[in-house]
Amino acid sequence: MIKVLISGAAGRMGQESCRAVWRAQDMILAGAVDTARAGENLGKVIAVEDVDLTVQNNLETALKEIKPDVMVDFTNPEAVFNNVKIALQNNVRPVVGTTGMNTEEIAYLKELARKQGLGGLIAPNFAIGALLMIKFASMAVKYFPHVEIIELHHDQKMDAPSGTALKTAEAMAAVRGSLRQGLPTEYEKIDGVRGGDFEGMRIHSVRLPGHVAHQEVIFGGTGQTLTIRHDSISRESFMPGLLMGIRKVMDIDELVYGLENLIFE
Repeated sequence: MIKVLISGAAGRMGQESCRAVWRAQDMILAGAVDTARAGENLGKVIAVEDVDLTVQNNLETALKEIKPDVMVDFTNPEAVFNNVKIALQNNVRPVVGTTGMNTEEIAYLKELARKQGLGGLIAPNFAIGALLMIKFASMAVKYFPHVEIIELHHDQKMDAPSGTALKTAEAMAAVRGSLRQGLPTEYEKIDGVRGGDFEGMRIHSVRLPGHVAHQEVIFGGTGQTLTIRHDSISRESFMPGLLMGIRKVMDIDELVYGLENLIFE
């Protein structure tokens, strides 16, 4: 049985993660941390009567007391780096769905995991369909190098662009390199209207109520276009990938960036 602690347990993704781990036959929901709901009964927070745990306030204290095998983190961009560092320092494998860490922070955590001999996972997206979208996009860009990304999320998401959009752009850039797209003399009448620029690709972020997580990768070619789209209709879409990630990190001794690197190899 894999002992799992959820950090950010009272958030929307945290609650869904608690329920998924609790249902998994090979896992134990061993602990929950969330500063916003500390002291409350987790069963009431996630609406599962059979769960009898108290939401704790301090991550490091909880890790030392519970000694879980895995810490799942769905907190926020300001807290995630320190949370993962604390987990690794306490010999706990991190599985991270929180986005917002930069390349230097990820590199630091990878080195720390190497020194500790611990497996871990940082996953911009746990939805299997989203991972296939990235894989298909990296295949298509070889033939359609002119491409833009539109990602759409709920209006409570803190960071933009999404981690999935960045991961998609990185995967395509690894195939096609940097390329200047569009008219060289184009200009913006409204600042930012053409979106962010990543190696010549434009990334556009939409934030509106009613959305969960959606992305289009639009390719343009001579006389034709190709669109690859993925939609997460509910947060349940991320749970099969999350559980897969928890299981996978038990058998590796490094911190991996991207669930696709564990399931498509």
